[in-house]
Amino acid sequence: MNASTITKGSLGAAGLTAAMLLAGLATTGGTPQSATADVVAQGQSSLPATIQLTGVVRDFKARNASGGHPDFQRQPTSGFAHYSYQVADTLDADGKPLFSSTGFKVNTQWRDAQGRNIMPPRPHVGARPGDVNGSRATSTGGALTTADNFRNWFRNTDGVNLSRPLSLTLRKQSNSSVYVFDDRNDPAFSSLGGFFPVNGELWGNSGLTNPDKNFHFTYELDTTFVYRHGAGQIFTFTGDDDVWVFVDGKCVIDLGGVHAAVSQTINLDRCTWLQDGQRYSLQFFFCERHTTQSNFRIETTLELVNAQLPTTTALAD
Repeated sequence: MNASTITKGSLGAAGLTAAMLLAGLATTGGTPQSATADVVAQGQSSLPATIQLTGVVRDFKARNASGGHPDFQRQPTSGFAHYSYQVADTLDADGKPLFSSTGFKVNTQWRDAQGRNIMPPRPHVGARPGDVNGSRATSTGGALTTADNFRNWFRNTDGVNLSRPLSLTLRKQSNSSVYVFDDRNDPAFSSLGGFFPVNGELWGNSGLTNPDKNFHFTYELDTTFVYRHGAGQIFTFTGDDDVWVFVDGKCVIDLGGVHAAVSQTINLDRCTWLQDGQRYSLQFFFCERHTTQSNFRIETTLELVNAQLPTTTALAD
């Protein structure tokens, strides 16, 4: 972008300040290389050191427990694996994932030109040059049970789940604009051996492992961000089990199933309907539903902001 064409709408306040520095250096004889380095450094330093996001965690009981949910501690009929297309491409009228199928087992991952796992192409997120096609089963694999059971995953349901707010802190990485939450090095989680936010809380631990932990819960985040066309904005999740990410109500990450840690990335420039400089929703839905691991890592260059926190429940008297 030429300095004479820079606008506030194209870069935002922090980027505009850095771009003005670039323009000033250009007119006073500064070299393009040093100017660019100074701009990048100032742009990074103007970002907040942390982003705190608050969502809702909902606790469930394993399927064999009294009052247990059929989808928790369930082994898919086609085996533990990553499954796609469990949810529809768009959120329902309540802003929740909508059951679409019991999932198609992913045999090999789709990848972008950078070698990152990506969601198989959809009508709203098409293929790009350099993408490598993966493969999946042609028949459903029983990764979950029914639409009615799935409906409870992200809704407060008496006798089925209990919930409370849960905050996560994403930390900016040194000399970059990348923010990361990783249960392996986060102060609140690193001593727990994984992502276990409700150990000993709500319905309590599963009683299925030693040491005993709470393995059966969902987590959702409702956030917004400003889209910057051409900025290479990304959102990556690595973990288990099911994860779906929706941008502007459309699915952009599809990591369904009961599986070990798997990664998937969305480059926001793939979302061709997004308009530069406009604010959009990013909604995140996670489910941990089987022993023996719980992994959770977010990496993003989006400056996410909390939107609306769903209601939570309290323990009955």
